[in-house]
This record gives sequence, C-alpha cells and structure tokens, in this order.
Amino acid sequence: MWEDHDMTVQDTQAPGATGVILSDPAALKVKTLLEQEGRDDLRLRIAVQPGGCSGLRYQLFFDERFLDGDQTFEFGGVEVIVDRMSIPYLSGATIDFVDTIEKQGFTIDNPNAGGSCACGDSFH
Repeated sequence: MWEDHDMTVQDTQAPGATGVILSDPAALKVKTLLEQEGRDDLRLRIAVQPGGCSGLRYQLFFDERFLDGDQTFEFGGVEVIVDRMSIPYLSGATIDFVDTIEKQGFTIDNPNAGGSCACGDSFH
C-alpha cells in the first residue's frame, strides 16, 4: 500500500535551536556580493571572537576554507558556515540586511546576547 508522505524541501539545518538564520534580504545581498567577487568557492562565515566593548564581537566574512567542526547552513543558495566554538553563541540568531536612509548593512538579532554595546557589533 502506498503511503502519502509530506515531502518538503528543508535547509541543510533546520533554523532555530541549533543554527543561525539568514533572512531573505541578507541572502540576496550576500549572493550579489559573491557575484561581484566573481567566485563560486566562497561562503559566508559568521564567527564570534573575543573583543569589542562588551566582551565578544561578531565577524562576518567570505571564506573558502572548511574547518574541523564547522556547521553549514543554506539559505536561498547561499552557504553559511559557523565554527564549532561560535555555534553556542549564535544558536537562533538572525542575520538580516537593512538598507535605509539611516543605516545600511548587516544586523544580527541574537537571543543569546545578555547585553550589547551601542554599535551593535559586540555583546556579552
């Protein structure tokens, strides 16, 4: 007997508890930047590093490497990589891209941040 199963396409990792979320505007912006670079071997790496006025700071950059323990997520054809040490700090964080008169750039809404500095680039 044939059973009808709900077949849905999912991201490499389900957004939420174990990963980061890249919004549609952010994915589109990353895709545009990668096209301008003219390379298809780069991915967006999101990392947390010591520093900043609140203790930890975010880093977003293009990377061609895979490191041991990296987790990969895919959003709209864009690969996002998070290293093993950063995953606990970024779990459930949403990366967005805003383009307004006041501000243009990537923003990170992180439910794990206990507090952040005024610039929004660092947290604790």
